[in-house]
Amino acid sequence: MIHWPAEDIQRVGFRKWYERQLLASHAHMALGFLAAIAVTGSIEAFRSEGADTRLFALFVVLCTAIGAWALKRYSFLLGRAENLANQASCPACGEYGRFRVVAASASADGLDVRCRRCTRGWVITGLG
Repeated sequence: MIHWPAEDIQRVGFRKWYERQLLASHAHMALGFLAAIAVTGSIEAFRSEGADTRLFALFVVLCTAIGAWALKRYSFLLGRAENLANQASCPACGEYGRFRVVAASASADGLDVRCRRCTRGWVITGLG
């Protein structure tokens, strides 16, 4: 399920939302890195003598799945945050990140926003 960012941006503001997205995405990257280390350790344990090969094979598969999910989530969160950040400047006055969310657009992939400085509105797209 994709979480729509409009409510979070309204609640905490764009800059805090963006910071939290970056922190969450990089936490997923760290999880992917730890999963890669766990896969390596599981493979080494799998190759040792007297090891329960089924258990270590399960660990390899499980850690690989966790790592793949974490890296996919990292990519999604970072991409969505960067996409929104690239559209966060007011087209009229150039103010960056100081807008309020007016409403989600009719299309499920857009966000109507209004500049806090000059009150010009624009649509941020590509969030889904």
